Amino acid sequence: MKQIIKRGSFLTLMFMLLGCLSLYAADNALITKQITIKLEKAGTLPDRIASSEKYKITNLKIIGEINGTDLLMIRDMAGRNYTGNSTDGKLSVLDLSEAKIVKGGDCYYNDNYNNNYYTSNDVIGDCAFYDCSGLKSLTLPAGITSIGYKAFWNCSGLTSLTLPASITSIGSRAFDGCIRLKEVRFCINDNLDTYLTKDHPYIDVDCGIKYYINDKEITSIEIPSSVTTLGDCVFQGCSGLTSLTLPAGITKIGDKAFWDCRGLTNLTLSAGITEIGDGAFWGCSGLKEVRFCINDNLDTYLTKGHPYIIADCGIKYYINDKEITSIKIPSNVTTLGDCVFQGCRGLTSLTLPAGITKIGDYAFSDCRGLTSLTLPAGITEIGDDAFRRCSGLTSLTLPAGITKIGDYAFSDCRRLTSLTLPASITEIGSRAFSGCRGLTSLTLPASITEIGSFVFEDCSGLTSLNLPAGITKIGWNAFSGCSGLTSLNLPAGITEICDAAFSGCSGLTSLTLPAGITSIGRAAFYGCSVLTSIYVYAEKVPKIYSDVFVGFDAKKCTLYVPMGTYDDYWLSVFGDYFENIVEFDATGIDKTTTSNDVEEVARYSVKGQRLSAPTKGLNIVKYSDGSVKKVAVQ
Repeated sequence: MKQIIKRGSFLTLMFMLLGCLSLYAADNALITKQITIKLEKAGTLPDRIASSEKYKITNLKIIGEINGTDLLMIRDMAGRNYTGNSTDGKLSVLDLSEAKIVKGGDCYYNDNYNNNYYTSNDVIGDCAFYDCSGLKSLTLPAGITSIGYKAFWNCSGLTSLTLPASITSIGSRAFDGCIRLKEVRFCINDNLDTYLTKDHPYIDVDCGIKYYINDKEITSIEIPSSVTTLGDCVFQGCSGLTSLTLPAGITKIGDKAFWDCRGLTNLTLSAGITEIGDGAFWGCSGLKEVRFCINDNLDTYLTKGHPYIIADCGIKYYINDKEITSIKIPSNVTTLGDCVFQGCRGLTSLTLPAGITKIGDYAFSDCRGLTSLTLPAGITEIGDDAFRRCSGLTSLTLPAGITKIGDYAFSDCRRLTSLTLPASITEIGSRAFSGCRGLTSLTLPASITEIGSFVFEDCSGLTSLNLPAGITKIGWNAFSGCSGLTSLNLPAGITEICDAAFSGCSGLTSLTLPAGITSIGRAAFYGCSVLTSIYVYAEKVPKIYSDVFVGFDAKKCTLYVPMGTYDDYWLSVFGDYFENIVEFDATGIDKTTTSNDVEEVARYSVKGQRLSAPTKGLNIVKYSDGSVKKVAVQ
């Protein structure tokens, strides 16, 4: 009887030991073989691993439900406790493919702002493996639907990641700092055509990654003919993808679909494609050839809008296997569609027929080989970004009938030195000529009444500026960064100068503000560091802000104000800036011209209105040395 009792006690003890799974390793040796633990109840992982062994396990597989308590234990084993402090944990390989994350249990992480994080059903929560840098390989639960914010932030040891088919979203910065990540494996349960059509989560990791679909590395792929749409991010980061065949039925390529596919060297686009999403080919630095296939006549192709491919590299473009270096547009074409020649850097010559009336958005954007351009008389509108970054363009003559120049139309045409704007122009879009650093002079037609925001921003080569009398407003940053300007005489019609309009005009030495000026925006002349004289013809003090003239030595600059207005200007914000305020007679003479070397820079009526030419009667003439002279014109 005693023997039976002893045998029973022994078996009970063995089952207890197995139940507790008290893992034993001789001395302090690491446990390198995979340890598999099946949990019958969530929150029991700490009971299944002895405290003396939890920091020795390097390879762990968990089966069953896990909650916050279990995740806290896993973090501890992977080198971080619930406050993010380091532990002695050595866990490097974690397989959760047969686990299920459920709500409940303890807080698994507490951040520096005292925020507590808990598990939710089928979610890798925010900061779940935050800073677990010892993790090298991770297989996620099959039913996971989302990965939270900074879930694997700074898991710098992570080299391999397997994502289940169920994931629909990945939070911001989820994999930031995963600098060693070299493999990402996508598991799909459905057909390839279904997988390709749906949107996929975005993994932002700045390194070359091998991507796999069901353990097959993505180096080349033939997309099934049944696919009409490629979902967002479907091949994002597949740097090993070198060749690609798109079927004829494809009509849409989603956002970031081929983002950072650095190994992709050539691309053939079918005729049916009507839309390419934002950033679809961004970072495809190896892309050297893009081939457009067209089913219709060239005139139809040119007229319809085309998708925008942004890839910052030198690309050869082809239409039906013919490289685009020069092209004669058929005479029956009246409109050039959006993006039709965008990025064709090999395009050097272009003949536009007389019937063209409109050039679409991005039509010639990034055609850096284009050196000269003559537009026919019939054109009335140039779209947004139409010639943006055409850095080889040196001269431009716009036809007389044109009325509108779109936003960014000639932005960053840095070699453009000559520009002629016709009198018909009534609208110049934002940043239309920004970054045109080669421009040295500019004459705007009388039809312009307002200069929009950033229109001539960073035109640093601009040394002279002739603004028409009809202009009433100068927009935000309109001439900011025009460091070549030395003197500025604003016409009589201007009433408003907007924020930062002339900020960074570091070469400006003299400034004349007309009698009608009522408002000067914030930082309008910020950084105009060498200003020495400012003439203000307004008898009523304009509204200005405290930062209008910040960035120059006010002691070296004299403010000239109309006779009888000294007190008003001294008591205003102007008085906070300027120590030297001098009254002058706008209709009289402050000092006479004695040098024969000076040139006339501005002419005014006796009422202070800017004159474009000598006018019968008494004229007030300002000269390049700052002197003013009263001249009688017969």
